Amino acid sequence: MSKFTITLDQAKKWAITWRNNPPKELAKGHLIPVESLKTLIQTADVVSVRAYMGIDENKTQKLFFVGVNSDGKDLVDETHLIYDATEPCPTKCDPSSPFFKL
Repeated sequence: MSKFTITLDQAKKWAITWRNNPPKELAKGHLIPVESLKTLIQTADVVSVRAYMGIDENKTQKLFFVGVNSDGKDLVDETHLIYDATEPCPTKCDPSSPFFKL
């Protein structure tokens, strides 16, 4: 497993937490390591990427990614992993960004 991946069980828990108890203050954005996206899009059969929202065990808002095939189906199996290495803003923000103070 890559340092950028999470298990299906983790992803399900994060998504359920988000849906059942969404945060009152949403993240302004997410910092996403390019290496995690490169690894995902270079995986066999991946033609698109789908992002899902979640909240982890530390109550940190997360954005996690799965590959999508040409039929529009999420690829979540032994050879297609779920990727997350995102860090929400705040705290990983660029205060000089025009999106920061919106």
